[in-house]
Formats: sequence, C-alpha cells, structure tokens
Amino acid sequence: MKYTKEVSEKLNDLLTKNYDAEAGYKLAKDKVNSSRIKDFFTDQAQERYNFGHELKEEIRNYGESPDKGTSLKGDAHRTWMKFKSAFSTNNEEAILEEAIRGEKTALEEYNSIISETAFPPSTKNMLTSHRNTILNSLSRVTAMEEIA
Repeated sequence: MKYTKEVSEKLNDLLTKNYDAEAGYKLAKDKVNSSRIKDFFTDQAQERYNFGHELKEEIRNYGESPDKGTSLKGDAHRTWMKFKSAFSTNNEEAILEEAIRGEKTALEEYNSIISETAFPPSTKNMLTSHRNTILNSLSRVTAMEEIA
C-alpha cells in the first residue's frame, strides 16, 4: 500500500505541474500576436491537458485520487509572466523564453521521476512518451525563439 501511495504522490505532482503548464500556455497564447506562435501554444495547452487525463487515469489505477488544480507556484509564475509581458519591448520573445524555461523544467522533472522510481512498464511508457513529447516541444519553441 505504501508503494502505491508513493507512486501516486509522484504522479499527482506531475499532474499538478501539467495543470500549471496548460494554464501557462493558455495565458501565453493570449499574449502573442503571431498566429504561428498562438497555434503552438494552443497545441501545447491541449497536449498538457491530454497528459493530465493520462496521469489521472494512472493515479486512479493505483487506487488513489488525482489532484484537482494548479499549484500556488504555478499561479505565481503566471502572474510574473503577465507582469513581464506588460513591460517587455519584445513581448513574443520574452514569452517564448519563458516557454523554453518551462519546457526545460518539465523535462528535468520527468527525467528525475522516471530515473528515481521503479514504475510498472505501462506507467514508465506513459511517462517516457510525455517526456519525449516535451523534448520535441522544447526543440520547436527554441527554434521559434531564435527566429523571433
């Protein structure tokens, strides 16, 4: 029982961070003018929403309850993004930089949890898939930031 509780807590932590990322991408989409960047942020918000549903299902498989919302830290970060974008001369570049920072953090978090916990194959495959998608997204947003 302790094992399932420990695993579900780690998955819930990732779930909350995906809620934060989804909310952050929705905010970012509304702060840029480029339709290409808006589309990217919309796609990223949907991707994190999908990750959340997969994580919730996995947490339920462990007999635990998924968390329901964003974190205080994520809420504070979005407030900082609003503030920063209001005073930045190149709004899109600043927001893309924040997206890059967020993707790098997410990648580190996924790498950490994958390496430190012995998950069943189905859970590890799901987390590895999420991580690989985040890595691809990081490459895409970095390319966009270099152009901006």
